[in-house]
Amino acid sequence: MSLNTLNDIFFAVVERQQDSVMMYRQDGQWVSISSQEFFRRVIGLARALESWGISKGHRIAILSENRPEWALTDFACLLLGAVTVPIYSTLTGEQSAEILRDSGARIIAVSTEQQLQKLLSIRDRTAVEKILVMDDLNTEGAIPIHKLMKAGPVERDPKFETRARSVKPEDLATIIYTSGTTGTPKGVMLTHGNIASNISYSLQGFDLRPGEISISFLPLSHVTARHADLALLYHGVILAYCPFIEQLSQALLEVKPTVFLGVPRVYEKIYAQVEHKAKRFPTRALYRWALHVGRAHKSETVAGKTPHSLSWKLAARLVFSQVRAGLGGRVRIFISGGAPLGRELAEWFATIGIRIHEGYGLTETSPVIAVNTPLAHKLGTVGEILPNIEVRIADDGEILVRGPSVFQGYWNRPEETTGAFVDGWFKTGDIGTIDRDGFLSITDRKKDLIKTSGGKFIAPQPIENSLKHNPLVGTPVIIGDKRKFPALIISPSFPALEQWARAHGIAFSSSQDLIRNKKVQELYDGIVAEVNQNLARFEKLKKVLLVPDEFSAESGDLTPTMKLRRRMVEERYHDLIEEMYKEAENTPSPEAVDRS
Repeated sequence: MSLNTLNDIFFAVVERQQDSVMMYRQDGQWVSISSQEFFRRVIGLARALESWGISKGHRIAILSENRPEWALTDFACLLLGAVTVPIYSTLTGEQSAEILRDSGARIIAVSTEQQLQKLLSIRDRTAVEKILVMDDLNTEGAIPIHKLMKAGPVERDPKFETRARSVKPEDLATIIYTSGTTGTPKGVMLTHGNIASNISYSLQGFDLRPGEISISFLPLSHVTARHADLALLYHGVILAYCPFIEQLSQALLEVKPTVFLGVPRVYEKIYAQVEHKAKRFPTRALYRWALHVGRAHKSETVAGKTPHSLSWKLAARLVFSQVRAGLGGRVRIFISGGAPLGRELAEWFATIGIRIHEGYGLTETSPVIAVNTPLAHKLGTVGEILPNIEVRIADDGEILVRGPSVFQGYWNRPEETTGAFVDGWFKTGDIGTIDRDGFLSITDRKKDLIKTSGGKFIAPQPIENSLKHNPLVGTPVIIGDKRKFPALIISPSFPALEQWARAHGIAFSSSQDLIRNKKVQELYDGIVAEVNQNLARFEKLKKVLLVPDEFSAESGDLTPTMKLRRRMVEERYHDLIEEMYKEAENTPSPEAVDRS
């Protein structure tokens, strides 16, 4: 069936009549939701919402981790023409209150006691009239969502379905508040037609088959995860929900997915774990040999072919298969989005026989602009531009986009909406290039480009991605805007660093002790010096500041989707940065990496 609105996805799922559409873990077992049960629960909730006066244009918020109720609530809203407002479960009460206030949401669905209490603490600052709760709680003022869902009909209701099908592509479907690497989050308005048009093209060439399985663990409040789940449901892929990232390893082994969608940070952790395990003798020699074999056959993997040499088969059986086994052993499609993957990381996965299909997009573009597919794949790029989207590169290198998936504007922010466009083209804020074959490459975020006092521009992300390829580096942050030279802040990967320290007889009682140790400082000097060898003179990192903190979304250094909040980090370590540059003025070192 043609896809005009998101409600078409609902009807496609219902009419496919699968025994399993969704899965979730309950009492140690994975439980399935069939197409029929999916229909009953969505319609049951939609009828309840309708009885409370919810109709086209009304906003309904969802504050929850990934679970079936998230998607069921979303569909119930969409069938009525209402507008879904996702809220990250990791946001504070104050941040949640701002989104609820700005959106004017009348009803909210929350997941757990913790999320309910967070909401109750800020409810008086919002327009929330009713609270739905997903867990089995008996809290006064909160309505159990499952009672409403279970009251849904078994038989189809032609009148209700006619109303649902009357929702138009131009009707607003959702307001997604961007996680915001700088400033206050903005509400991005996406219509049914915006997202539906993007889903129609984003997975072309992937040969998805009904009955395949994917684990939904990336936060559904982010457009990438929500888009992917909707697209996968449309193609008949079963979604297994994993509410917390800590449960992912177990879920992978139990569910054994065939489609894996991750953000770069997830792939970085897989790489780091493999490197960590491979350091043990005698595994180290076997691992190095396998990588040597893999590199010799990397071009075949990138081309989508399985190497047939005896050495490859042996390396795959002894080493590479162990990586796949940790992911369940059945994944045939790997996709990455949400942030730049990094060429070195993509090459490492290709070396072990895994081709990752990296894509690119923004919340404002619903989100996919370009994606590598099994039919058209080029390492180091984010793929070919979708056929229904136009892209051009501005004079300053910024990527400009127009097409049916480009958003309608920012909620309640007409001036910022106007400023986001130039001559009808949306300004992505990213710097990139398009090669002669039509593949798009991303250099960096425009606002993240560093301009030294000497007038040289430095793109930090590619260098940071190279640094992250070392398992001892947690999060690197290049600084140096308006300075004489670039410098580096490193939040180490402390589990890996602690193991290294014990192996080298270094005593420590805290992270602070570790980073102050001279041998540890020399270790990171060496890591940075190695990366410096591949950089232009003006790009070389002249100073390194190790910090005792692990960056996270909870600390505010990363967004909920694990993107770096560069400005927050610089503000947090302002005094140390100033001291580092002041020291450099007194003891200049033109080429070597210095220790602050």
